[in-house]
Amino acid sequence: MCTDTTDGSARPSVFIDNDRVRVTEWRFLKEGDDTGWHTHEYDYVVIPMFTGILKIELPDGSKTTAELNKGVPYFRDLGVRHNVINGNKFECAFVEVELLE
Repeated sequence: MCTDTTDGSARPSVFIDNDRVRVTEWRFLKEGDDTGWHTHEYDYVVIPMFTGILKIELPDGSKTTAELNKGVPYFRDLGVRHNVINGNKFECAFVEVELLE
């Protein structure tokens, strides 16, 4: 589960939530939609459902851009704090798999 979450405009849909994993689709309907600020309490894997970019805001005020390719997953360790923003002029989504064990 993410902590310190602020309301964002992206839409989360939880598909699986048990004692081992949580699988959430994050859907961004338009450019600029965001997840809101949050801190990851678990290691996680992201599987993009699009090819494009996400803008990432970090706690120190810096911003980065992540280039994603449809179906190509990536892994992150717990503790990441950020706000994820749709940097595309189209609707996009990714699936986040949190490893609860």
